[in-house]
Amino acid sequence: MTTRIHYNTMTRIDELRSKFDSKGIDAFLVRKLPNVRYLSGFSGSAGTLLVTKDRNFFISDFRYKTQSATEVYKDFEIIIFVQNSLNFLKDLIPQNGIQSIGFEADYVTFAEANALIRDYPETAFVPMENTVESITVRKSDSEIELTRQAVEITDKVFLEILNVIKPGMTEKQVSAHISFFHKMFGADGDSFDAIVASGERSAFPHARPTDRTIREGELVKLDFGCTYSGMKSDMTRTIAIGKVPDECLNIYEIVREAQRRAIESVKAGMPARAVDAVARGFIAEKGYGNNFGHGLGHGLGYDIHEKPALNERSDYVLEENNIITIEPGIYVEGLGGVRIEDDVIVTKEGCEILNKSPKELIVL
Repeated sequence: MTTRIHYNTMTRIDELRSKFDSKGIDAFLVRKLPNVRYLSGFSGSAGTLLVTKDRNFFISDFRYKTQSATEVYKDFEIIIFVQNSLNFLKDLIPQNGIQSIGFEADYVTFAEANALIRDYPETAFVPMENTVESITVRKSDSEIELTRQAVEITDKVFLEILNVIKPGMTEKQVSAHISFFHKMFGADGDSFDAIVASGERSAFPHARPTDRTIREGELVKLDFGCTYSGMKSDMTRTIAIGKVPDECLNIYEIVREAQRRAIESVKAGMPARAVDAVARGFIAEKGYGNNFGHGLGHGLGYDIHEKPALNERSDYVLEENNIITIEPGIYVEGLGGVRIEDDVIVTKEGCEILNKSPKELIVL
């Protein structure tokens, strides 16, 4: 059963407000749904927040009238609008003396931004990036506990899949079992569409499941996770169906060791790009540098991909209570690919690996 925890939302709101003066704004508009949930508790698919210097507004439409009354934290005034548009600003701007509004540049469309500028010529609209994300990057004890439970469910699903998967099944059928088991074990649902990629398709880093039949003598890459009370899990394991080519065995052990070394390097104060370099350097040393083309990992929380990014370009320095993924991979066209991924919590002296699923190559 899913547990709902009431977070200390005002600490988060206060931290958001603390950014107003430096940005020259006196209100902030939140449209990204994971951020809406993070700040207000609302889990529906249509909602907007307006945070001013002394008031908090949650705005949605009639579909969510009852749900918002149940979920949204008491610190918010709830406004049920005719439709989930930005027209509610017509009243809130003059009522609250708002002269400038910051907004999430990545989540307000070009058309919406133009409409705001056109409809409210006396109000300044300031595009901002990573405003809420700079707060979500450090997880609370409650969020960490919910993530533990999400990861525990995904670990259980992996063990069940090992009992189900066999030659003759399609990738789509395996994906369907993953979704089924997630819910059977108490998850709200998948945190993203599972990746099930077999044979040469396992060399596609983000392959969608197809009607391809799983066969003897090939690798199968499984990347999946669940949502539990809003928090996400994200795990990848690569398994073998029968005897696979020696090169597959070789790249598996390289990826496994690259991941081990990267995890060993994780701790608060470590630059994210340096952790990426540990895995990337080892894979390159073994001759597969050109076969690892994505970042080492990413943050995890109410969204499946959050800050910080762990890649060659990242300027983030890891902090205590970041939850991140560590997922190196090698992808060889025409042969197959291997990725191994765990969710870890950054601590002062190192990290805690949340996943308990085995990482030695499993041969079915």
